[in-house]
Amino acid sequence: MAKIKAVITGIGGYVPDYILNNDELSRMVDTSDEWIMSRVGIKERHILKDPHLGTSFLGANAVKNLFEKKGIKPEEIEVILCATSTPDNIFPSTASKIAEAVGIKNAFAFDIQAACSGFLVGLNIATSFIESGRYKKVLVVAAEKMSFMVDYTDRQTCPLFGDGAAAALIEPTTEEGVGVVDCLLHTDGIGYSHLHMKSGGSVSPASHETVDKHQHFIYQEGAAVFKHAVSDMSQVCADILERNHLTGDDIDWLVPHQANLRIIDAVVKRTGIKEDHVMINIDHVGNTSAASVPLCLWEFESKLKKGDKLILTAFGAGFIWGAVYLQWGY
Repeated sequence: MAKIKAVITGIGGYVPDYILNNDELSRMVDTSDEWIMSRVGIKERHILKDPHLGTSFLGANAVKNLFEKKGIKPEEIEVILCATSTPDNIFPSTASKIAEAVGIKNAFAFDIQAACSGFLVGLNIATSFIESGRYKKVLVVAAEKMSFMVDYTDRQTCPLFGDGAAAALIEPTTEEGVGVVDCLLHTDGIGYSHLHMKSGGSVSPASHETVDKHQHFIYQEGAAVFKHAVSDMSQVCADILERNHLTGDDIDWLVPHQANLRIIDAVVKRTGIKEDHVMINIDHVGNTSAASVPLCLWEFESKLKKGDKLILTAFGAGFIWGAVYLQWGY
C-alpha cells in the first residue's frame, strides 16, 4: 500500500484595504522612507483599522477566499488550527471564532503560538494528522493583527509590522513527486529576553502601571534578533538541503519569513538558491509574523507548478525557527 503523504491543495489569503506607507509613518514618528528601506526593505504595510475587528476577522476572510477558489464546503473540514500571536482573546481560541464565522461545524479547532514560525509548526502538525490516516481535510490558518501591539512612538519597531492572514488546505495523497517531504524545527529559550511583550500575561497582568510604561507592545532588541535570525535560518535551510541530498540549484522556490530584506539576502547566499527563485513581498506587506510565509504562497500561487521543490523557512520569538521541504501539489 502506498504511503499517505500530506499535500497543500489550495491557498487563500486576505490583507486589509488600508495601507500605511512610509510617508504617512514618517509623520507619526521620527523616521523616513530612506531610513526604513535601507534597513528592512519595507515600503508599506496593510493595517486593520477597525478596533472592533481582530485576528479572527482576518483569518475568516482568508478561509472564505480559499473556499471560493476551491469550491470547498464548510462541512468538509475536519480540523482547523490557527497560528497566531495576536489572538482575539486569551480564550476561547481564535480558531474556534474563525470556524464559527465561516460555518465550520464538523471540525475541532485550536490555536498554536509559535510566533513567526507558526505556519511551519501548523503545517507540521497538519502533516502528522493527515499521515495518520484519521483526517482528510485540515485547514492551517495563519493570521495576525500585529498593529494592535505595535507602539507607533517606537521608531525601531513600528515600521516593521503589518496585518494579514492566509489559509492552506492540507489533504492526503499517494502520488509521487508532490507533498510535504521533510521538516526541521528548533527552539532556544535564550531568545526570550530579546523579543517579547513585557506585560499582559499571568506573570505581569495588565495594570495602570504596565499601561503607563508602554509594556503591552512589542519589545525587540533588533541587533540580537537579526544576528540569530541570519545564523539560524541559514543553518536550518542548509541542514534540510543536506538531509534531502539537495543543493540550491535543485530548489525552485525559497519562501522565507518576510522580516528583513537583509536577513533574506543572507539566507539566499548561504543556500546558493538563485535570487530570482525567492518569494519576496516584504516591500508591500511588511512582517505579518505567522502569516508571512503563506501570504507569499498566496501571492505567488500563479507562478507555482506541480512538482516544484520549495523550502519554507521562518524565525521568530522564543526563539523558534525551522524549515520545511515540500513539493507543490498543483
